[in-house]
Amino acid sequence: MANHKVYQIVPSGGWWQIRHENSFISTHRIKDEAIAVGQKIAIGKQPSHLVVQRADGTVETEWTYGDDPVPAKS
Repeated sequence: MANHKVYQIVPSGGWWQIRHENSFISTHRIKDEAIAVGQKIAIGKQPSHLVVQRADGTVETEWTYGDDPVPAKS
């Protein structure tokens, strides 16, 4: 579980940020662009989990890549 990586896509001031462990990775104007970039990052860093959050902090969508011990919720 120590190698499990969680990436988050969160709204921020009209933009979308990709974050990992409270670190900023990138900012995107379009949500779908942020998701595409986040998926590429998460796929390249397996096992991983990509979570898209709404403005209120709730989970909108999530994906699991690789042999991740924390699968996405249904």
